[in-house]
Amino acid sequence: MKKREFPNTYVIIFAIIIICAIATWVTKGAEPQTWQVFSSIYRGFGRQAGIIAFILIIGGAFWIVNSSKAIDAGIFSFLKFTKKLEKNSFLRRIGVNNIIMVLIMLMFSTFGAVFGMSEETIAFVVILVPLAISMGYDSIVGVCLVYVAAHVGFSGAILNPFTIGIAQNIAGLPMFSGIEYRLVCWSVLNILLIIFVLSYAAKIKKNPTKSIMYEEDKYWRERVDYTKGGVQYYHNRSSWVSFIIVSIGIIIFTILYSSNCTINFGTGHYSAPWLLPVAALLFLYFGYVSLKKSVHFFILTLLCFTIIYLVIGVLGFNWYITEISALFMALAIFGGIASGLSANGVVKEFINGAKDIFSAAFVVGLAAGIIIILEDGKVINTLLNSVASSMEGSSKVTSLGLMYGIQTMINLVIPSASAKAAITMPIMAPFSDLIGVSRQATVLAFQFGDGFTNMITPTSGVLIAVLGISRIPYGKWVKFIWKFIIALIIIGFILLLPTVFINLVGF
Repeated sequence: MKKREFPNTYVIIFAIIIICAIATWVTKGAEPQTWQVFSSIYRGFGRQAGIIAFILIIGGAFWIVNSSKAIDAGIFSFLKFTKKLEKNSFLRRIGVNNIIMVLIMLMFSTFGAVFGMSEETIAFVVILVPLAISMGYDSIVGVCLVYVAAHVGFSGAILNPFTIGIAQNIAGLPMFSGIEYRLVCWSVLNILLIIFVLSYAAKIKKNPTKSIMYEEDKYWRERVDYTKGGVQYYHNRSSWVSFIIVSIGIIIFTILYSSNCTINFGTGHYSAPWLLPVAALLFLYFGYVSLKKSVHFFILTLLCFTIIYLVIGVLGFNWYITEISALFMALAIFGGIASGLSANGVVKEFINGAKDIFSAAFVVGLAAGIIIILEDGKVINTLLNSVASSMEGSSKVTSLGLMYGIQTMINLVIPSASAKAAITMPIMAPFSDLIGVSRQATVLAFQFGDGFTNMITPTSGVLIAVLGISRIPYGKWVKFIWKFIIALIIIGFILLLPTVFINLVGF
């Protein structure tokens, strides 16, 4: 008897597009969609062109870095470092890997909570998935360390301008007010995250074959056997050429832009003209030291400072996908030069990387078709108005719960925080006044509803890209993550209750 296969991600997404088109025929007040089922796919590619290009550039850049064996060298060094730490009886008792995973998750959760890290996680997945597997875990743990952590932080945001900032502005509230209770919410959600990930990681560490990704992770395990041998270190002249060119570029960039560096943190703006000069000096030092050691460590230095300048750019210059893509394109070129590749060789390896990751980029455009069908069919606004009107006469808790439920359901089809805030908050904020629920509580309901289901909805370009890069089938991801999402939703509702019964600061 032939074993039934779980539908391919492409099949699942196209089926959802069809279901959404059918919904436009059965929803009162909607505009029926027919042939638009097919045109939505093309338009989806147009809408997500930025992320698609970003994914292809990331794929090309990391292929070049991987082909140089730089990441392998970094992982070998990391594993040696953790073994040294395990000699400490206290750290060994707690678990060195557990400490490392918690620190990584808290870092990315903070990024999500403070500046709304989302698309940026795509770049980190390529590093943390092989790292997680080298530590004895699976690709799912790697995704949890960066993507899930960032989105838990995004959900329990403290200063996220893309959720709290926009929603509070529409609701007529002081920017980032109520931060005290949001900090409590963020802490609770992170405790749940840490317990969930560490317990799953321990199970996989004990028996790797229990992972639903065991077969698929063969791809990552075959990249390098971290249990044997090492990396053959070497030096070459071209790596010095790469170092000199990059150093000159960084110095010029520092001279031109250091005075414009302003860190945006919540409602505060802090001039940081010192930040770029410090980063430049650090690159000059570590670049030189790493070159003396081997080409591998210099390329790792290029990768590390690509990430450092990514963070500086996002926080200090409001960079987004365009600028971040430019960073990784530079990494591809100068990493290729450093490894000794010719111009044709750099192009060849870059194209190989783009080919390898093309399926992840393709599915992002396909998934955007879902949103287009629902928007053109005017399904969301129709359902939102009808459900909102049905809340009249309900208790405060019931009404707040319904608001939370509406935001959660809408997020399944419109994962964009800014778009959802623009659609829902003009309706929800005034309605909360009528039922006696604070507008701050309504914003918190939006915040939770906007964040949790980002980690499961097929309309999220970031999720689909992360899964594609990690080679995790969407069906298997849902099988793994759904219980955690349910737990987050329940905890989110519990965290909303104090806004009704307790006089909280800012609420």
